Amino acid sequence: MPLKDIRFQLHTVDPCGARRAEFTTEHGTVQTPAFMPVGTAGFVRSTMPKDVAETGAQVVLANTYHLSLSERLATVQRMGGLHRFMGWNQTILTDSGGFQVFSLPQKEITEAGVSFAYEENGERLFLGPERSMEIQRDLGADIVMAFDECVEYPASEAYVENSLKRTTRWAARCREVSLQPHQFLFGIIQGGVYPHLRELSAREITAIPFDGFAVGGVSVGEGFDLMQTVVRHAAPLLPEHLPRYLMGVGLPEDLLAAVSLGMDMFDCVIPTRYARQGTFFTRLGKLRIMDKTFRKDKYPIDTHCSCYTCQTYSRMVLRYLFFTRDPLAETLATIHNLTLYQDLMKDMRQAISDHRFEAFRKEWLSRYYKTGGGQKTEV
Repeated sequence: MPLKDIRFQLHTVDPCGARRAEFTTEHGTVQTPAFMPVGTAGFVRSTMPKDVAETGAQVVLANTYHLSLSERLATVQRMGGLHRFMGWNQTILTDSGGFQVFSLPQKEITEAGVSFAYEENGERLFLGPERSMEIQRDLGADIVMAFDECVEYPASEAYVENSLKRTTRWAARCREVSLQPHQFLFGIIQGGVYPHLRELSAREITAIPFDGFAVGGVSVGEGFDLMQTVVRHAAPLLPEHLPRYLMGVGLPEDLLAAVSLGMDMFDCVIPTRYARQGTFFTRLGKLRIMDKTFRKDKYPIDTHCSCYTCQTYSRMVLRYLFFTRDPLAETLATIHNLTLYQDLMKDMRQAISDHRFEAFRKEWLSRYYKTGGGQKTEV
């Protein structure tokens, strides 16, 4: 199939390797580094599209696995694709379904693809390279992902090597499937925590003319230090002139580390999932709103945040909403967490432009860890 031009422009590379860039799809220009909120079944849970847009998000992600059921897919098609279905006029990325499929028990992997039981109703389904591409083509996202096997950690070197070679064969088959004229296709390198296998996968996958490349197989239980090791080794193996996407990452400290190592795009359910559980991310660490210390606290979640939640509600009111299980609680928490993430990405972009990313990263983490924001580990 003919290649299109994603119009990737690399604007600035910080001395540490962090990149500020942009690329363009039919639905707009995306400034990177960029964090993509996850709308698993077509919607970012507990929010309206305008809420998500107001956080500063430029791209949202939808899940091929969850949208592959015939009735769900037919509903999206009847609406004319994901953009109209979701009420989202900016860029959309769909994953291939590989991560979700390979996390399921009782799956059967063959050269053709994977057969599995859908977790919600037990319906037996099949997903392979061609079928994943067909579904993503019908969904109509701007960026679609090649079908790969996401190997859990730990896994033996022999298994990872066999798996990545199958992923390469699947990737070539994905590239042969015709997509819609506006769609871009990204390839995914695997290789687990084995450096020489990451190199092998990168050589094979980048030899296929994809429109962008992703590092997969992280955030599967390997931990922060190993994730950094993998990304530090893998990022330089990817083409400089195309977007680099680190899949399934993560916490603020993960994003800061990965950006410093040269990655451009990220997605994760963490900010939205944590929000629904009453955990707020702030510039001074994570805040668990159910804690009794907040029952008389009239301050906003984050005094430096301009989101609707922080401008309107106090910690004591938000705690009350969670205790009464009012659906508004999850909405307000999600708005705040996504805003915090988008503010962080915007500040990172500026720090890269100013050639001071490492100083910015250390300053941000120093504040964040004051109240136990995360496990402090230096890059």
